[in-house]
Amino acid sequence: MGMKLEQYLSELRPIAVIGNIEQEVSDIASDSRKATDGALFVAVRGTLTDGHRYIPQAYTQGCRAFVVEDLPDEKPEGCCFVQVSDTAEALASLASAYYGHPSRHLTLVGVTGTNGKTTVATLLYRLFRKMGYKAGLVSTVCNYVDDRSEPTTHTTPDPLALNALFRRMADAGCEYAFMEVSSHAAAQKRIGALDFDGGIFTNLTRDHLDYHGSVPEYLRAKKSFFDGLGAQAFALVNADDKNGLVMVQNTRARVCTYALKSMANYRAKIVERHIDGMDMYMDDREVFVRLVGDFNAYNLLCVYGASCELGQDREEVLRILSELTSVDGRFQTFTSKDGYVAIVDYAHTPDALINVLDTIRPLAKSHKVITVVGAGGNRDKGKRPIMAKEAARRSERLILTSDNPRDEEPQEIIQEMAIGLSTEDRKKTLLITDRAEAIRTACMLAEKGDFVLIAGKGHETYQEIRGVKHHFDDREVVCDAMSKDRIVQ
Repeated sequence: MGMKLEQYLSELRPIAVIGNIEQEVSDIASDSRKATDGALFVAVRGTLTDGHRYIPQAYTQGCRAFVVEDLPDEKPEGCCFVQVSDTAEALASLASAYYGHPSRHLTLVGVTGTNGKTTVATLLYRLFRKMGYKAGLVSTVCNYVDDRSEPTTHTTPDPLALNALFRRMADAGCEYAFMEVSSHAAAQKRIGALDFDGGIFTNLTRDHLDYHGSVPEYLRAKKSFFDGLGAQAFALVNADDKNGLVMVQNTRARVCTYALKSMANYRAKIVERHIDGMDMYMDDREVFVRLVGDFNAYNLLCVYGASCELGQDREEVLRILSELTSVDGRFQTFTSKDGYVAIVDYAHTPDALINVLDTIRPLAKSHKVITVVGAGGNRDKGKRPIMAKEAARRSERLILTSDNPRDEEPQEIIQEMAIGLSTEDRKKTLLITDRAEAIRTACMLAEKGDFVLIAGKGHETYQEIRGVKHHFDDREVVCDAMSKDRIVQ
């Protein structure tokens, strides 16, 4: 992987280059602790720290090549400083070059939107593997290099980890790769220099306002992904979302749409709903799918449209779509021997919570819906009372509890959620700080035919309290509360 620094300069648009460009570069680093002899240190301004402050540390560790936005006053002899306008962009370009531009060797499709990213990316990965292709997946839940799983830390890894992952996919013979593209990743240019063959937009609702500050900023971050697509790519957007066509206003990609309500290139209709699936019409063909809810109808239609845009046979895609089952922690159902159903779902935004509860309500018929929900600490506080209000409106009983309180006091988060409740809502609401106790209480309150929704954490296997991650899995607690009786649907 080693090349001369001079060769890497062709990947950048330097404003100034000062020093020895003949030196060998054996590694690219954005973490100063890894910036040692032979490394090219890229000083990125992050949300918490500024890499420029760590140049002296990298120098003492033996690093002699630096990519910066601001040239330092002191420039030690033997060093090279490459000044660029945006080091985050530079890092993405250098990471791609360092690993031999692996995304160019894959048919890479990115999925962005508030809800549905994980489900759409995972279902595409599963569908293409069932069609006989080698494929990779980059998701919140797990990364896959064909059939080998790798753990994840962020929705979208940093450019170095991401390109290393794509390199492993290309080397393993993967033809396709499907990845979630978070708004953070787009805003931080983590996906810069990747060669996308397709972009998908699911929907846009309130989320991550703790990071982006406002809905327009959040929209702009997601739109930047489509702005960057090339003319050879496709851009598939949800025409039922008012932001769908906004996303592709400035894209060079081939625009196509999917919808349940509007005119679109790919259309579907739900004919009948069941606890274990739905009868649907998809492009005028009847198909039974094993996922439930309007939001999953959108997800499946989106997967169908993307597969068609990638040139796959429509009949074969529909056949395999009917075999696919839900993603871990996404509307995952557990049936107790007492005859009630518990559903574990990742819904952690008002819109996602509404979608899930609106799916459960007709299935529950005249029985009770009992909802257990919290809100994450150190995140958008504005959604807390909204989530409580919407959950109360759609449930017979509501239990407000902890999610991942992080550095905040759990009781304070719960109180901030409770502000959204009316006097009538409060009469049917319990405040239980201990999440396991909250889940057990909901199961104790449930009778035959009732539905218990446990929302917010889904697939997560930890609870983060004051910076420490403790093992915690909603699904394990539910199964325990059901006395180990478990039927997964």
